[in-house]
Amino acid sequence: MKNESQTKHIHKEKECCAHDESPDHNHGSHEHKHEGHHHDDDDDHDHDHDHGGGENTSLLLGRWSLWLSLTILAVFLVITYGLKIEINKYSEITLMLAAYLLAGYKTIALAFRRIKRGDLFNEFTLMTIATLGAFYIGQYSEGVAVMIFYEIGELIQDLAVSRSKRSIKALLDIRPDAVTVIRENKDLVVTPQDVQIGEIILVKAGEKVALDGILRSDSGVFNTAALTGESKPSVKTKDEQILAGMINTEKTVEIEVRALFKDSKLSRILEMVQDATARKAPTQLMVSKLAKIYTPIVFGLALLIILVPLIFVSHYDFQQWLYRGMVFLVIACPCALTISIPLGYFGGIGLASRNGILVKGSNFLDVVTGIDTLVSDKTGTLTKGVFKVQKVETTLDRDNFITMAASLENYSTHPVAKAVVQFAADKPLTKPTDVEEISGLGLKGKVGESLILCGNTKLMKKFDVSFPEEIEKIVETIVIVAIDNTYAGYLTIADEIKEDSLQTIKDLKALGVETIMLSGDKQAITSQTASSLGMDKSYGDLLPEDKVRIVQELKDQGKHIAFVGDGVNDAPVIALSDVGIAMGGLGSDAAIETADIVIQNDQPSKIVSAIKVGKITKSIVYQNIILAMGIKVVVMILGAGGIATLWEAVFADVGVALLAILNAFRIQGKSL
Repeated sequence: MKNESQTKHIHKEKECCAHDESPDHNHGSHEHKHEGHHHDDDDDHDHDHDHGGGENTSLLLGRWSLWLSLTILAVFLVITYGLKIEINKYSEITLMLAAYLLAGYKTIALAFRRIKRGDLFNEFTLMTIATLGAFYIGQYSEGVAVMIFYEIGELIQDLAVSRSKRSIKALLDIRPDAVTVIRENKDLVVTPQDVQIGEIILVKAGEKVALDGILRSDSGVFNTAALTGESKPSVKTKDEQILAGMINTEKTVEIEVRALFKDSKLSRILEMVQDATARKAPTQLMVSKLAKIYTPIVFGLALLIILVPLIFVSHYDFQQWLYRGMVFLVIACPCALTISIPLGYFGGIGLASRNGILVKGSNFLDVVTGIDTLVSDKTGTLTKGVFKVQKVETTLDRDNFITMAASLENYSTHPVAKAVVQFAADKPLTKPTDVEEISGLGLKGKVGESLILCGNTKLMKKFDVSFPEEIEKIVETIVIVAIDNTYAGYLTIADEIKEDSLQTIKDLKALGVETIMLSGDKQAITSQTASSLGMDKSYGDLLPEDKVRIVQELKDQGKHIAFVGDGVNDAPVIALSDVGIAMGGLGSDAAIETADIVIQNDQPSKIVSAIKVGKITKSIVYQNIILAMGIKVVVMILGAGGIATLWEAVFADVGVALLAILNAFRIQGKSL
């Protein structure tokens, strides 16, 4: 993927009246389609593209001919109407024609190119016919004003789109252009693309990590805001995963590269965000289709306004009715409508990305607002996916019991053993001797002079250790401890529920969304977790194909499904659902690639935030549709009746566009 700062911004052919169509829901697709405006190969007005205010300055300076045209018109109006100085007709025509061509040469050229291709019904043709019609009837300054204000309106829209995309494009700035790599005991500064897997890179305090890898220093503190939307520092220890885009906030650290630059999670995130603006929502597609019908109807009505009075009006004045037809054409241009809708969705995608949510297309912002059922995986989604000791029961001194169990478990690398060791992190452990790991049962070994057994009920039975019968009924993972062949107690190990999972389920229920848990864990554990969270239903002991079957059954019942998961085995059901949501921080690559929405910080509460973003975006988009169409219909009627002039028509068109743009900007200021 090219670095955005190195690309050129191509001045768009602003075709608001005839938009491309693109598929509305296509999982995993990365096909690029232009949003809203068509691009012409021979439209080569380009500007240097950079971030922030630089791009806006470039757009403004690049339209010098428009500002010169506006100056000519303003001076002419001051001389003729302000100072009452009469200018002869030929001088007026020469001045106004020069101003007209300076402002509208590009629009006129595009109109003629479209006509040559057989495309008569487009915005460029509409504006060209209306303004040339004004010249034909002697309204030179009005014709120039229409073109100038039309071009200013288009420039405002360009600036608005640029601003709305800025929060998305800002992600591109977090990729470093250089990285320090250790080669032959020397520190070399190279581009990230030149670093190979297995090489060691140095990241100094304050620098951004350029590549995914494993921390080789003892520890480090990183700001993960670029990836998760949160600025809370993350403490990493040796051998933990470090991702490109993180910022090293303290000392210099060494990182072993585990993925090429193009394969880093950050690069994939940027691809997702860039692709997102190319996927249209059903609302956009609807407006695109209507525009193709609307534009020829507008031309037809303008023609009828000019010609029909010839039959019914006794003193028919062709120039008067031609003027009304031209006014009607200017007012009818639906540019305000068709620019404000994609602008609204850009704002929604930007708002989501600032909150650590990647939405892969504006269509998914629409779809997520209509879900009535959330189906969720358990481990790593609503729970942390990390085993922790939940309960300790013993007949001995509690601290001594935990210390002896952890001393033996410290020998093993099993996740359950690690949970026990972690639980005893503040206690002095003894190195065990004569340790034997019995596959599927547990551990046997000596801690000091005592023979310790740590394992499941089968291990106890193997060594004829009697234990309370109620232990057999415990649903959680359990570690039973025997000392010198005598039962001493047990520890229960369970996956810890994420801090915001309970509130997430409550919020979803408040939105009227049914919640269902699917898990490969045994039914007893799944039911217990779902019950503690207040979920409606739960299914355990599931294989990946079972999850697919259950979701398909729900869809067959007419449910609108969002599925959230994080594992490789979740990818098929993510693809099947109406909206697939993946936990992107710890989630598997397959789940992230298949999903429509990616939660970057693994917080379930972001699911509710995604729904809120969708609702906010949809609300503002529909407000703009009603606003634009309502005002235009009223002013079109006034224009056809001869009440509105070309001046009022162009101000109405630009005014409606500005109102719609300002309304769309409200999305960017929303808090979730």
